[in-house]
Amino acid sequence: MQKEKSGKIGFKHKTPYRSAFLIVLAVSLSIFSACGTGGTGAAGMNSELTHVETLSEDTATEPAATQTAEPAAAQTAEPATPQTTADTATDGAVTDTALEGNSEEQQEEEDMSNPTLLYQGHASLRIVTGEGKVIYIDPFAGEGYDLPADIILQTHGHFDHGDMSKISSQNAGCTVITHKDALVKGDYKCFDFGYVKVEAVEAGYNKNHDKKNCVGYILTFSNGVTLYASGDTSKTEQMPELKERNLDYAFFCCDGVYNMDVKEAVECAELVGAKVSIPYHTGSASVTPYDADNAAKFDAPGALLLKPGEELELK
Repeated sequence: MQKEKSGKIGFKHKTPYRSAFLIVLAVSLSIFSACGTGGTGAAGMNSELTHVETLSEDTATEPAATQTAEPAAAQTAEPATPQTTADTATDGAVTDTALEGNSEEQQEEEDMSNPTLLYQGHASLRIVTGEGKVIYIDPFAGEGYDLPADIILQTHGHFDHGDMSKISSQNAGCTVITHKDALVKGDYKCFDFGYVKVEAVEAGYNKNHDKKNCVGYILTFSNGVTLYASGDTSKTEQMPELKERNLDYAFFCCDGVYNMDVKEAVECAELVGAKVSIPYHTGSASVTPYDADNAAKFDAPGALLLKPGEELELK
């Protein structure tokens, strides 16, 4: 009787508990499924995002550290130093070259001496330019004809102004300019040789020297110095115009026999207004090629007396 009761009781309560258990289990599974999905979708995503952000921060930090340390160090240290050295070396080379060029130019200027004039006597002058070119004017008197000529100038055709036999030799291309070359049909010529420019000017104006057959010369050297050689003459119409040239040196004949005397020569020197005025052709070629007493009377402004054989640096 009890056995049967127990069996009945068991049977009666077994179904409700089982249903309840199944319901609870289903609900639990549902909740677990929902929570699992939610956890994976929310908490899991948060976790993954956190992990990704952490990786991103780590990734950003590490390359940044690499760029800051390695490449930056390489750019600052290695390329910068050679570039500075190269620039410095280049600038130094350019500077040195420029300095060497300037030094060479300065040396050339220093080596380029001023023209030197030798007063040979009477109306005879020899000039050696800064370039070493030799110019003879009216060769006749004195010594110093041993240097090969590059230019020979003759003011007119009288014997005491053109003794070409005096000159020992001529360089190749030597140019001889006579009054016939310098004065053509009333036109006074100019000859530019680069190292010197030669201009013919008026001369003559007395009974012994026809202005149509006589010239004087103005020489302009490469250093800018100018020199006037009057040749045989008296006062010319052109002399007042020469004052505008601001000449450096001027030679005036003053023998008083075939040309103007010392008094007129001083007047001419005042008209021309050269910085330095020098008397020459002071006497007769056949008697006194150089008359020291006559030369001493030449008291023009800036007067300078040269004796035969004396030299003058033209500067």
